Amino acid sequence: MVKSVKENSNEIVEKRQFDIKLLFITTLLISICSIIYELLISAISSYIQGDSVTQFSITIGLYMSAMGIGSYLSKYVKNRLFNKFILVEMTIGILGGFSTFILFMANIYTEIYELIMYALIIAIGIFVGLEIPILTRIIENNNSDVRRNLANIFTFDYIGGLIGSIAFPLFLFPKLGFITTALLVGSINVITAILIIIKYRAQIYEYKKVLTSSVMCFIMIVVFLCSADVITKKIESGLYRDDIILSEQTQYQKIVMTKHKDDVRLFLDGNLQFSSMDEYRYHEALVHVPMMYAKSHHNILILGGGDGLAAREVLKYDDVEKIVLVDIDKDMTDLCRSNKEITKLNNGSLDNSKLTIVNEDAYLFVQENNELFDVIIIDFPDPNNTTLNKLYTNVFYNYIKNILTPEGVIVCQSTSPYYAPKSFWCINKTIKSQFDNVIPYHIQVPSFGEWGFNMAYNGEHSRHDLKVDTKYLSNDNIDSLFVFGKDESVDIDGIKENNMFEPALITYYNEEVQNW
Repeated sequence: MVKSVKENSNEIVEKRQFDIKLLFITTLLISICSIIYELLISAISSYIQGDSVTQFSITIGLYMSAMGIGSYLSKYVKNRLFNKFILVEMTIGILGGFSTFILFMANIYTEIYELIMYALIIAIGIFVGLEIPILTRIIENNNSDVRRNLANIFTFDYIGGLIGSIAFPLFLFPKLGFITTALLVGSINVITAILIIIKYRAQIYEYKKVLTSSVMCFIMIVVFLCSADVITKKIESGLYRDDIILSEQTQYQKIVMTKHKDDVRLFLDGNLQFSSMDEYRYHEALVHVPMMYAKSHHNILILGGGDGLAAREVLKYDDVEKIVLVDIDKDMTDLCRSNKEITKLNNGSLDNSKLTIVNEDAYLFVQENNELFDVIIIDFPDPNNTTLNKLYTNVFYNYIKNILTPEGVIVCQSTSPYYAPKSFWCINKTIKSQFDNVIPYHIQVPSFGEWGFNMAYNGEHSRHDLKVDTKYLSNDNIDSLFVFGKDESVDIDGIKENNMFEPALITYYNEEVQNW
């Protein structure tokens, strides 16, 4: 009896002497890595597939469910817990570290991207679900203060989730991009495993073999990490038809510029913004049609248009006194002010003394601005996510109306009436909720296909003759822009108006993009 008590006392002392500080730090690190993998996969799927709401929802739902499966499976892990935990960490490090590479390769070389994406989410989620239960049992088996230690584990877990969710959008993704971020985070998982192996070597079965394997995995990730720029360029070359001459990740978007002979193309998040061969068609239609209807050109507002090409067309009017260009991405406007390929196209419009650049969210700008404009040109990317959707809502157009002079005119690029007719007429109907007169028109742009615009104003306006130099648009062909074919029309009565609370436009657009 005395002997038994003594043995129990020695066991308690041994548990209390077991150093668990590194395991708490491990909890923090694996939580940071876990949330970043989740965000990476969601962001890549949004980048490739569009419809960010759907992609983030599917990823989060699958990931959480897979974590639940992993937690359930942890009850079958009964011995050599340190070895099993190290195996889990190494597997997550490899799967997570190479996740973005796998997804980009799947998109370029296979037809089953979604299947591979789902399998990757589930695999990572299951192993992440194993982490905390195994770690908890390790601490429980080696330290007597279970209540306090459980509280600490979950505290570090939640703090890690917060750190990861902040670090990803503010630093990792804008500065490092997809490939480097994933490999860097994967290396953290592997480093964590190596530290545990070294710290708790007495608890590790076949210590030398486990350590050697872990170091080899770390070296492999480091080799790929050092080659991340090369890998990224190779992947990008598979995503774009022409040679890439510029690739830059900003806080808001991925900017890629390609060139083939004399054709320079600019892509934002993989979507073509212009081709130097025919961009003049788009920008002449965007700018000169509303300028022909406007009674005054003194004060012009351009929302979007950070490439300076719309501003180039506006500056052709001698009576223009002031242009305010609002683009959220300073890196974009800085690039288009300095890059020789683009300044050759925009004629240095962004450095013109008449133009002021405001790097701000356009929604906040029109909401807070009190200045009135004679012409407002809205040149945003297509509404493929919730952030862009707010710039195509009835509320946004109401703000636009409030900063437009009584005799002013607005125009909004409105995607393709041929490829996305429901989206085009949804924008038309939404603008009609705020303006008396909305006139749709369209133009053929070879690199884009058929592209549409909606012009709006209140009161009576008449069209003046075109009196500036153009490459395509003329007084002879202007009437053709307002004629639509049967295959570009829809039953507008069945089209919903777009608003903040029921974003019908995103639904229409994503459905139509899947077909084109």
